Amino acid sequence: MSAAAGIPVLSLADFDGRRGAFTDRIGTAWREFGFVGIRDHGISATTIQAAEQAFRGFFALPEAEKQRYRLPGGGGARGYTGFGVEQARDHDRPDLKEFWHVGREVEGRNPYPDILLPNLWPDVLTEFRGPALALYAALDALGAELLSAIALDLQLPRDWFADKVDFGNSILRPIHYPPIAQAPEGAVRAARHEDINLITLLLGSKEQGLEILTRDGRWVPVTTLPGTIIVNVGDMLQRLTNHVYASTTHRVVNPPGAAARQPRYSIPFFVHPNPDFVIETLPQCIASDRPNRYPEPITAHAYLLERLREIGLL
Repeated sequence: MSAAAGIPVLSLADFDGRRGAFTDRIGTAWREFGFVGIRDHGISATTIQAAEQAFRGFFALPEAEKQRYRLPGGGGARGYTGFGVEQARDHDRPDLKEFWHVGREVEGRNPYPDILLPNLWPDVLTEFRGPALALYAALDALGAELLSAIALDLQLPRDWFADKVDFGNSILRPIHYPPIAQAPEGAVRAARHEDINLITLLLGSKEQGLEILTRDGRWVPVTTLPGTIIVNVGDMLQRLTNHVYASTTHRVVNPPGAAARQPRYSIPFFVHPNPDFVIETLPQCIASDRPNRYPEPITAHAYLLERLREIGLL
């Protein structure tokens, strides 16, 4: 992790399932930064590399082929979203990126058939579905483990989140930032934003560009160490905890010089609660010096739809 950012890097091997040093450290990191690096997470390099190779193969396809997997009116929930479609809230230029969405595969009865939609798979790539689902499953399990640590830090039962995310509309989003020949004025690879969901697990890019806004107002670069996954707070968790954990603003800037002519890839995994989960401020996160910012509860799906409209996907 970048020394400039000063983001703590924790070993998941230190988490024994109980409240202690690990939960204290991850809680402190999220109060101070909103970001933390996690190593010894148990996801094999083989799983990650197979998925990366599959995703790069898709983005290398002709544009007409990629557009076959676009679902108009679906808010980009599954399949392909093309270059220059999504834009950050309060930003008037689309981001310089394209991406693919892999959602949850539901075995048996689907309790949310209109939300947890079937995945799309590119039929021209035989080695795509398997690696994508393997990485999804690994990150989904890691997200659940980290949520149990968060629950303990918040003085909740370890399994408090378990039945609130088991049918979560979590998304694996491989992103391709193409080489930049000449960017439109004001357009960047990803304008400043906060994530919508509970937590995000990021398989970091090997290319420069990611920056976070520190609590004291400085933009600092973040690069990942091999084997480290960046985990950050999203707006749903910020709302649930009344800003005890505040989501951190971040962006992907256009690199200078020759680096701009190189593509950039990253793979975030957005952990979402079940669609009908009610985001209501936790009582232990309300105090006389921390009044409830969100007296009106909202379901996770309603909140998601609000934000998708703001960023141009609906």
